[in-house]
Amino acid sequence: MRVVCVGGGPAGLFFSALLKRERPDVEVTVFERNRVGDTFGWGVVFSDQTLERIAAADPVAHAAIEEAFVHWDDIEIHFRGRVLRTGGQGFAGIARRQLIEILYERAKAVGVDLRFGTEIADPKALEADVVVAADGANSLVRRAHERQFGTVSQTRKCRYIWLGTHRRFDAFTFAFEETPWGWFQLHAYQFEPNTGTAIVECREETWHAAGLEAAGTEQSLRFCERLFAAYLDGRPLMSNAQHLAQPWLRFTNVSNERWSFENVVLLGDAAHTAHFSIGSGTKLAMEDAATLAAALARDGSPSAAFEAYEAERRIEVLRLQNAARNSLEWFENVARYAKLEPEQFAYSLLTRSQRIGHENLRLRDRTYVDGIETWLAAQSGAREPVPPMFTPFRLRGLELRNRVVVSPMAMYSCVDGTPDDFYLVHLGARAQGGAGLVFTEMTAPSADGRISPGCAGMYAPEHAAGWRRIVAFVHDRTAAKIGLQLGHSGPKGSTQLGWEAIDEPLRDGNWEVFGPSTVAYGPQNQRPREMSRGDMERVKADFVRAAEMGARCGFDILELHCAHGYLLSSFITPLSNTRTDEYGGSLANRLRFPLEVFAALRAVWPAERPMSVRISATDWVPGGIAPEDAVEIARAFAAAGMDLIDVSAGQTSREARPVYGRMFQTPLADRIRNELGIATMAVGNIYEPDHVNGIVAAGRADLCAIARGHLADPYWTLHAAAKLGYRGVDWPKPYLAGRDQYLRNLERETTATAL
Repeated sequence: MRVVCVGGGPAGLFFSALLKRERPDVEVTVFERNRVGDTFGWGVVFSDQTLERIAAADPVAHAAIEEAFVHWDDIEIHFRGRVLRTGGQGFAGIARRQLIEILYERAKAVGVDLRFGTEIADPKALEADVVVAADGANSLVRRAHERQFGTVSQTRKCRYIWLGTHRRFDAFTFAFEETPWGWFQLHAYQFEPNTGTAIVECREETWHAAGLEAAGTEQSLRFCERLFAAYLDGRPLMSNAQHLAQPWLRFTNVSNERWSFENVVLLGDAAHTAHFSIGSGTKLAMEDAATLAAALARDGSPSAAFEAYEAERRIEVLRLQNAARNSLEWFENVARYAKLEPEQFAYSLLTRSQRIGHENLRLRDRTYVDGIETWLAAQSGAREPVPPMFTPFRLRGLELRNRVVVSPMAMYSCVDGTPDDFYLVHLGARAQGGAGLVFTEMTAPSADGRISPGCAGMYAPEHAAGWRRIVAFVHDRTAAKIGLQLGHSGPKGSTQLGWEAIDEPLRDGNWEVFGPSTVAYGPQNQRPREMSRGDMERVKADFVRAAEMGARCGFDILELHCAHGYLLSSFITPLSNTRTDEYGGSLANRLRFPLEVFAALRAVWPAERPMSVRISATDWVPGGIAPEDAVEIARAFAAAGMDLIDVSAGQTSREARPVYGRMFQTPLADRIRNELGIATMAVGNIYEPDHVNGIVAAGRADLCAIARGHLADPYWTLHAAAKLGYRGVDWPKPYLAGRDQYLRNLERETTATAL
């Protein structure tokens, strides 16, 4: 078998050495356009975990790499005159030049044919059984087959310049400087005893405003030296990219639907890129190399090896790319977070990728996390450190004992809209379970506003009686508060129960549905009737009547459901609103009716009680609502008197293609909260106490709504407190014996695990 690797960077060299070592019979050739010793980067960063992976793949290479590494444990953050430091990070740096030299010598030693200084003019003309594209983000090999790989490239919003310095850093250093043109940030770390990397980054518009578009390398060096003089100890900055006409680069996100085509396979940055702010590009590339080499050494068929390689690597790569995306977006939006106090700003920076959580930070540096918890607790008047999720929160006259919310969840268990004993037990148990706030399911203001025949209503006396009983139980028997969510199903109404064919029409007995336009939710759904002005007035009056009934029932907070493709959401999204009158067209027009309904509710809802609005912050569909629209939607509701924005996403179109993951919708809540300075509630795959602690501590949201976790465990919050060792929550007095047993069992489990 003949294998040709195009690209002699860390990925290509490591792959070639590993494959040749395992299969000496395979002919392995590396083509690299640059000469040996040419390199235009500075330092490379690896975590301790990555070093372990390299050691497992090739102990010889690992030993040489480790000998050359500079190790450090601390991160230091400079912001608004403060220096915040945390340890236990476990990183190591090495010169890119030295890493390539080590891997070059290793490949040469095992018999790889290394042809540096050789340009490949036509990748399609390469004669080999396997062609490995390891030639970077701008891969010539990949571009020759771009359509077959399904390549997607996205140029991001910042400019950066990659520099070196002889200033010695004893920690990975982040420094932030505000200028008349905008924010600049410095990423700096040591990679040799006397040399470090210094990456300077800023938004594209800041770069233009500062006049750096016309600056060459020398001018850029002097500008950065002046700007970050306080952190360079008088040391100059250096460039080794004099060959570039424009030294300020833009990062490109690269992904591919497929990593192989015929005899060509993508490796490292050619297959996927990850932003340098989490130091994962070279890490991913070398881990790719180890997996691909092992697959080719093991499998006789290249196609089988390619399939095994991609199957093993793709999920981990997607996780890291998602983390890298979160990280780069944080740095793209430093101005958004610069409003935070230095303590919270630093915590937000440290946890920006959402891969490092609160307890993970505690494992690394308990003193740092204790300090954060003490600081957060002090903001709410407490003197002792408290897990962030158990800090109180206030909206108008409503005070919640903690930040956990039982999310509105359709139970499909009402008869003619009336909540019965099931709802008393369901909501009562979750209120007893420790959450600060429990919400009803989406409750319809009229019979034709229900999603299904089993959905709750607030339009008849028996509905109010049922809800009043539930509210009284929550208030009399628990410390929780209870909220009423009102919503009209609109085009998504008259459908089957959730455990039947969700979102599909009833098999018989359908009622008429209506919406802003005659756009059906799906091919089997009814085509809604376009609402007239009279319809809008009737619906608005129904909402007002329901809110007045809810106020008399004693609900503590009222939420208006403007998400998930239901009536008010269907007005907001252009995917279902095609009107040409004053209620269609621009976002302001599409918001007109939802805002009219909200204003009518705010007028009758008691002034001391807060109101929230749930929105879909993205449709996950091109041409639909995007995160930047969500900011404007939230701004409009806040101006109308909204106190809290409940930030959900999607479910407005069957064409939606969400990008799932842990806390995958939290960045949407983060953006709205920190751009507008309004309270937000995060929702979406938040299922661990650590998630809630991290979200609250970082200021990404003020509350966290948890749905499935509370379905599985009504006492989720009490159990979370016990697992965190926090004793400041009140269990229902009849359950205290159970609490003590639960705590003893946890202690036994902890002891057994330690042994």
